[in-house]
Parts: sequence; C-alpha cells; structure tokens
Amino acid sequence: VLAAISQDAGALQFASDKLKGDRDVVREAVSQHGLALQYASEDLKDDIEVVLTAVRKNSPALEFASAELKGDKEVVLEAVNGYGWALQYASEDLRGDRDFILEVVSQGRGSLEYVSENLRGDREVVLEAVRHDGQSLRYASDELKNDREVVLEAVKGDGWALQYTSEELLGDKEVLMAAVKQNG
Repeated sequence: VLAAISQDAGALQFASDKLKGDRDVVREAVSQHGLALQYASEDLKDDIEVVLTAVRKNSPALEFASAELKGDKEVVLEAVNGYGWALQYASEDLRGDRDFILEVVSQGRGSLEYVSENLRGDREVVLEAVRHDGQSLRYASDELKNDREVVLEAVKGDGWALQYTSEELLGDKEVLMAAVKQNG
C-alpha cells in the first residue's frame, strides 16, 4: 500500500479502514498530496501532526480536518500561508476572531470574503486588508466603501478596486487620480 500511495496519494481512498487509520500510512499519503486527508480516519483528521503535514503540502486540505483543528490558530495559519482562500475552511469562531483576522490580513493572507460579517465593518481590519489586496474592498461594509481613507488605500494598491467604492467617492478627484495612476 505504501508503494501505491507513494506513487499516487489518492490510492488511500481504496485502502482498508484499518490502513486509513494507520498514522504512518496516512502521514505518507498526506505528505505526497495533502488532500489525501479526506480519506483518513476521523481520528487522524483530528491528529494535529497529520493535519499540519497535509495543510503544509496543500492548504485546502484544511477542509477535511476535524472541527476542532479547523479552529486551531496554528493549523489555520499554516493553511492560509499557502493559500489565503483556505480561510474559508476555518471555524466560524476563528473567522470572527478579530485579533486572529488582523494577524492574517496584516500578513497579506486571507480575504475579507471569508471573515465574519461583523469584521467586514471593522475599519482597522478592512484598512489592513485593502493595504495588501485592494480587491478586498469588494467585501467591506457599505459604510467603509464610503470611507475615503479606506478607498484611497485600496485604489493605490489596485486601481480596479474603484469599482467597489461608493457613488459619492467616484466623484472624488484624489480617489480617481490614485486609481488611474495605479492602473490607467
């Protein structure tokens, strides 16, 4: 089985339940292809070492981790370090944890698309997010789409973010100039 898994980690799906629960076999599979985690036993989906190995190899493997590990900051940070959109698989609690989300967006990881609704209206969180990805303005609250400083930060980094601003700021010369300067 290990030979088959080393050739194709997807082979784990055809293994016996006993092998899907064998830590060594599963670790080998997820080290080859993180998404093999989906075929692991429930116990191993709750094993932090196995899950960390999986998300380091393939961030979206977070989807198959146990509910508890989807709420583990270390595991989720590893996942979003690979692909920020893996944040969508984090627990609701973690996606609503202001300090955690500030850490994620300040590193340029994760999209406002996947954070809790109340944080999309948090000025500090949104400002930090648009500094790293102007397109994050798309997911900001309507109030913050009308916040001149937030919008300026967004369009300075990505002129296309202008499409998400309020009607009022579309008439603001400085906002328009910053957007055009970034992307004519």
